[in-house]
Amino acid sequence: MAKRLEVMSGNEAVARAAIAAGCRFYAGYPITPSSEIAEKMAELLPKVDGKFIQMEDEIASMAAATGASLAGLKSMTATSGPGFSLKQENLGFASMVEAPVVIVDVMRGGPSTGLPTFPAQGDVMQAIWGTHGDHAVVVLTPGTLEEVYLETVRAFNIAEKLRTPVVLLLDEIIGHMTGDVMIPDDSELEIIDRPKPTVPPEEYLPYDDSYGDVPPMGSYFEYPFHTTGLHHDKTGFPTTNPVKCGALIERMLRKVFGNREWLEKNVEHYTEDAEILVFAFGSTGLAAEVAVKWAREQGIKAGLLRPLTLWPFPEKRVYDLAEKAKAVVVAEMNLGMMIREVERAVRGVTPVYGVLKANGQPIEPPEILAKIKEVA
Repeated sequence: MAKRLEVMSGNEAVARAAIAAGCRFYAGYPITPSSEIAEKMAELLPKVDGKFIQMEDEIASMAAATGASLAGLKSMTATSGPGFSLKQENLGFASMVEAPVVIVDVMRGGPSTGLPTFPAQGDVMQAIWGTHGDHAVVVLTPGTLEEVYLETVRAFNIAEKLRTPVVLLLDEIIGHMTGDVMIPDDSELEIIDRPKPTVPPEEYLPYDDSYGDVPPMGSYFEYPFHTTGLHHDKTGFPTTNPVKCGALIERMLRKVFGNREWLEKNVEHYTEDAEILVFAFGSTGLAAEVAVKWAREQGIKAGLLRPLTLWPFPEKRVYDLAEKAKAVVVAEMNLGMMIREVERAVRGVTPVYGVLKANGQPIEPPEILAKIKEVA
């Protein structure tokens, strides 16, 4: 089957792409503005012999998705801000047992129940640091409908390859935006599956680092093994040995941060000679594209860096572009989250300014353009 152009929303694109990536288990609980993902997964999964279950809450949903992954299925859950908060404890468990699972968070206004039907980008720090302890997670932030489809597939590939949770961050605008999406033929998609054991079940060690930073992963039904949220040794059983505990955490961090080059993915416009660098993501990144184009038409050498991988943060690329710029403008629908990471990456080589908003209204291109002209 050749590529085909279809009309769908961002939330539907997530579900369609998840099926194409091999997702065969979904557990979730309805919450605005992500509910359409669950609705579509409930429709599509039975057609591919997959399993859909609506759990009693978001805590159980994250637990079920993690358990299904340990049992051998590619799994996903989706939610919005308050539900994402509830998922954090079991997201930490998924990190500790190194279970590949994709968590979609369609961001809305907060804190608490906030603005359920309005857009925001206030969950980015929670996505990165929400669960406790030293842990590594990958966060992707698509900005167009086609990117939603492709980045959902990439989220599953990363989760499977690195045995780690991956957070796919959309905002309400991207989730509910409807338009044309070019759906690639399945044969054109790179699909990655988790590394499998090659030893007999009785010899399998679930966290055997002699294979490298990402040990092979057996399923519960083929390779019965012990899992625990406690620090553990290569057998999966708990340990308090400081050498083994330290090595475990360092390895889990290394398998993510040691793959920065493979994980990093950015969209750039006019960055070759940019004197004013704009940093924005998600739907705000689309507004920034327009603002940068308008600035160019007015003779201002503006450029845009729009990360698709928000974490690990593209700090080297940010620094390299900022070093050549007179100023950096960060636009985001919160009152200062990623701007702190940009400031850290820039390391004082040029001033950093914000276009920040947290009132439920999107950041418009004229607002970004005004800041560009102000600092140019």
